[in-house]
Amino acid sequence: MHEITGIILAGGRARRMGGVDKGLTFLAGRPMLQHVLAALAPQVAKVIVNANRNLDAYREFGCDVVSDIVGDYSGPLAGMASGMQSAVTPYVVTVPCDSPLIVGDLVARLYCALKEQDAEVCVVHDGERIHPVFLMLRRELIGSVLGFLDGGERKIDKWFATHRLAVCDFSDQPEAFMNVNHPQELEALEQSVAKR
Repeated sequence: MHEITGIILAGGRARRMGGVDKGLTFLAGRPMLQHVLAALAPQVAKVIVNANRNLDAYREFGCDVVSDIVGDYSGPLAGMASGMQSAVTPYVVTVPCDSPLIVGDLVARLYCALKEQDAEVCVVHDGERIHPVFLMLRRELIGSVLGFLDGGERKIDKWFATHRLAVCDFSDQPEAFMNVNHPQELEALEQSVAKR
């Protein structure tokens, strides 16, 4: 735990949600970021939030808040790089701000898979597909991420192909990676949170 910083990615435009700031959108009576933070914080040494708007509102959660250091809303890799630049631990783990059902062993399982598979990056697989923003990576890869972005690239899976990638099987808990891209998905998550 003391070797890992958590980065919550809240820097997107959320165009499919009508441009709302998803991390501050209420779910079951609390901002979505608060759900994510409550699940992630006990698993890491420190949490950093990557956001590009409403920075003061995000700071009220008690975390360091960093904006994209590359480009203008340049996607999750830019958010990762921003968090990595601020982190001081050897590893970082990233999660999106709109997936509030994070499980309590997410970080431990990613770390074990990274070590067991002698990888540089470890990504979640839910049994059907990978979830590329649920990942752990070595902080020393920041130069690689920045170089990739400086070259005009944005596709995270293309960046994965340049490193030793481990896949962590979460097929036993696929619902943990539900996220919100449309208003209907917010309704579905409300029901899932209520059941918990």
